[in-house]
Amino acid sequence: MKNIVILISGSGSNMAAIVQAAQQRQWAQRFGVRIAAVVSNRPDAAGLEWAQAQGIEVSVLDHTAYASREDFDAALQALLDAYDPVLVVLAGFMRILSAGFVQHFAGRLINIHPSLLPAFGGLHTHQRAIDMGCQFAGATVHQVTAELDHGPILAQAVVPVLPGDTAERLAARVLSQEHRLYPTAIEGWLSRTRSA
Repeated sequence: MKNIVILISGSGSNMAAIVQAAQQRQWAQRFGVRIAAVVSNRPDAAGLEWAQAQGIEVSVLDHTAYASREDFDAALQALLDAYDPVLVVLAGFMRILSAGFVQHFAGRLINIHPSLLPAFGGLHTHQRAIDMGCQFAGATVHQVTAELDHGPILAQAVVPVLPGDTAERLAARVLSQEHRLYPTAIEGWLSRTRSA
């Protein structure tokens, strides 16, 4: 059985959507993979409790305990390598990863971003889309490269920006699409890598 490891920093709603999809769509039988662990850089991440209740191993690696980004990334890399992951999934993991870490997991590190990349990389995506008068927003699943919020796009979901939208209302609609998009994109990645 090959391992997928999910990294979170908060509530883990995308992580939960992925775990549920893995169970419902029988990833173990179809692709020979399992969600082996959920790792957070924040001890208070609410998603850890949910994952543990599903019988998934959880680990906390508090980034504030490390002197530098590189030190934290080295410890995280060592932790992940113990699982020999076929795929590392960033699901609301709010850390910019060092180039060395990204290179180590190149081709098996993916992220979801709440915009239609390449538009609106970085933070405050929903407010920026509204401020620019965009008619559409959305979410993007992409492979992670050393350049922030770049890398080959695996899947996107489009969400209309409605008249009078606030960043909060738009974010909630985008998030509901993320929960559908991310598991589907992972499934596509697993299908392609299995047949490659």
